[in-house]
Amino acid sequence: MEKAEKQSSGLVRSVRAMWEKVPFYRSRMEDMGVCPEDIVSVEDLHKLPFMTKSDLRDAYPMGILACDRDDVVRVHASSGTTGKPTVVPYTRNDITTWEECMGNCLTTAGVTRGDVFQVILGYGLFTGALGFHYGAEKLGAMVIPTGGGFTGRQLMLMEDLGTTVFTSTPSYALHLCEEVRKNGLREKLRLRLAILGGEAWTEQMRDRIENELGVIALDSYGLSEVIGPGVAMECPERAGLHPDWEHFIFEIVDPETGRVLPEGKEGELVVTSLTKEAMPVIRYRTRDLTRFLPGRCPCGRDDMRLERIKGRCDDMLIIRGVNVFPSQVEAVLGKIEGLSLHYRLDVFQPNGLKELNVLCEAGRELDEVAMGRMQKEVTKKLHENLGIRVGFSLLSPGTLERSAGKAVRVTQVA
Repeated sequence: MEKAEKQSSGLVRSVRAMWEKVPFYRSRMEDMGVCPEDIVSVEDLHKLPFMTKSDLRDAYPMGILACDRDDVVRVHASSGTTGKPTVVPYTRNDITTWEECMGNCLTTAGVTRGDVFQVILGYGLFTGALGFHYGAEKLGAMVIPTGGGFTGRQLMLMEDLGTTVFTSTPSYALHLCEEVRKNGLREKLRLRLAILGGEAWTEQMRDRIENELGVIALDSYGLSEVIGPGVAMECPERAGLHPDWEHFIFEIVDPETGRVLPEGKEGELVVTSLTKEAMPVIRYRTRDLTRFLPGRCPCGRDDMRLERIKGRCDDMLIIRGVNVFPSQVEAVLGKIEGLSLHYRLDVFQPNGLKELNVLCEAGRELDEVAMGRMQKEVTKKLHENLGIRVGFSLLSPGTLERSAGKAVRVTQVA
């Protein structure tokens, strides 16, 4: 069966299940004058209404269930700002599908049966750890389920068990770099590959991690609401993410209007699941900003790739009327020799307009003169690249709190 035919079949099946089992989505389709008979192929996707994170929160705990409750064998959840998590149910077939998606992604990354795969992510309701765990086991790799934190133990097991591949957040990988350097472990480790995800990160951070650990660092993409990790993965060429077109349909839309954008234009990623039974998502607005990359990947695959996620629509800061993404700030900091890339953005509003103060650690202890010189250099570079003046505070190494998961990059200061 050709790709388009498979996608069409999966879309028709998902739409029918949502129409029959999920009243809120049936009502939304009816409001748009659409019924299941109108959806016969992927060409009809644009006729369907979007789904959002708010829809999933409003349906807590399992108001979006497209199968019988007795068929649910597991739930995962992502935390929400409202205090209640977004619950994601799985059938037995969904678990098998997830393992297949993860196996495909790890194969794309270059993981093999001979690897020792260390999972440095929190186990539990979060989907990340178990997704990588099952995917690596499916390939026959030896899995070390260390979970998050306990950096000393992580490094001990890396050395003693000969870890070749690990997965974590990019910010935690940066913390590992510090500890490896501090303890002189670089030559004692067998690491060759780092698979990182869960937060936006820049090429500058990738360079730091690769140089410090002697690895190829690859970006992984997934969402708990969609299935978990396993949605898209970079190959070792690092020329964009290879999406799983067999299990998902991807669109790029204008974040403001929802209009589908042409290939190459940056916008919001929208994902439709084709094989999920318990909770399919149809035209799910991820809020993640990216674009389709044209042309064939250097690895030889000619499927459409996604550019690494730039950030989220709701991550954008409006500082004195100017749009600023945390990733823009990180890109500037990463180009300045002597900074560590452990940083935080403090947003405050003294006189009606929002102001920004960037805090970043020096890579090593500096005397007062050197600190002053670097303070001036970074302040100037931030102004030149962001187009506005922002505050900058240069901190001593180790000042900012380290995180075993996603780093807290932005804080609102009263």
